[in-house]
Amino acid sequence: MVARFSEHPSWLPQRVHYGWVVVVVGVFVTLCNLGLGRFAFGMILPSMGDGLSLSYSEMGVISTANFIGYLVGALVCGRLTSRFGARATITAALVLIALSLAVVGFATGFWLALVAFSIAGFGSGAGNVATVGLVSHWFLRSVRGKASGLVVTGSGYAIMASGVVIPRVNTQFGESGWRVNWWIIAGVVALSAVISFWLLRNRPEDLGLTAHGHAVRDAVLPAPIAAHEQRRTTVRLGVIYGLFGASYIVYVTFIVTTLVAERGFDEAAAGWFWFAVGFLSIFSGPIFGALSDHAGRKIGLAAVFGMHTISFLLVGLNLPNPFLYASIVFFGLAAWSIPGIMGAAVGDYMPPHQAVHSLGVLTVFFGVGQAVGPALAGVLADKSGSFNSSYLLAAALAALGAVGALTMRQPGTTSHR
Repeated sequence: MVARFSEHPSWLPQRVHYGWVVVVVGVFVTLCNLGLGRFAFGMILPSMGDGLSLSYSEMGVISTANFIGYLVGALVCGRLTSRFGARATITAALVLIALSLAVVGFATGFWLALVAFSIAGFGSGAGNVATVGLVSHWFLRSVRGKASGLVVTGSGYAIMASGVVIPRVNTQFGESGWRVNWWIIAGVVALSAVISFWLLRNRPEDLGLTAHGHAVRDAVLPAPIAAHEQRRTTVRLGVIYGLFGASYIVYVTFIVTTLVAERGFDEAAAGWFWFAVGFLSIFSGPIFGALSDHAGRKIGLAAVFGMHTISFLLVGLNLPNPFLYASIVFFGLAAWSIPGIMGAAVGDYMPPHQAVHSLGVLTVFFGVGQAVGPALAGVLADKSGSFNSSYLLAAALAALGAVGALTMRQPGTTSHR
């Protein structure tokens, strides 16, 4: 029987605010709906493509279908959470992902895989936006960035796990390895759905609590912006988020290929590079989320964009191989922090009931950036014969993101901070 709490649960020490339980569950949810629901796709796709005799075009269409499903899920998430609450939305999204990925394991051809991945993408989009938005209810602005930053670390854990587990399962089970991998992932996601329904709560008031944070500090912070400014602010944040999507995805998509095809690394060494990115990225959200709490969201965003700009330049300028190690460090330490800071920023600018709606719109900008970035990078690589120009493009986009962040207006002000 599922426990229903009307007050601070007896199993949790009184000095620990329940918001941190929400954060821990949020890490696991992010690991499942983003890390395993989306990032594991690229790891399993080669063996799955062989098993289903998929062409490269069909693989690309499946990936695009997952992406479209993600955007639709992000867009409708606001309506779902308004009607059913974040807890029910997140739980249902995880159940949808688990069922869809389990079906993929039974696929015998292109069409069933296409439909199943579209549905999984929808669940990932709805679940991710609802999870990030939930933090706005549980934490005051003084610690919201730190909390959001911790939640997004789930992606790093997933990258590390998928990089180690998936190849071993493929080796153990041979031609059926990709099916077993999807069933394992479906089981983990289903477990996270149970945990989410048991432990998540929509708002602190459900447990007789108030949002966690430094009330004295928050009392002197500006109030959320006026209603007539919310749309313009959402678009501005969306453009910045889109620049992140368009720049980081170039690195994520092509860095392993670059290491192998252009820099002479073998696949095993390149794989460990990617493992290092996953490990370092665990620290990215908490570090820069906390920085944004103390120095302001725009400073936190600009710092991350600056780290990414340096990382992309270190590859794009075709410097000696030791600079590649530095590039991995710069990217990894800042990797997933912008989504967390964006979630906190939306909570600063918007009242809680509007935050999830705005996050859904921002995610569309982010998604469009993710679609456009690799396409432009691929064209540049084809014309130049290497990915160097692609990384220089990513560096330019990241630099624009830093400039855009620094020109953001803080809530309740009429001038730049």
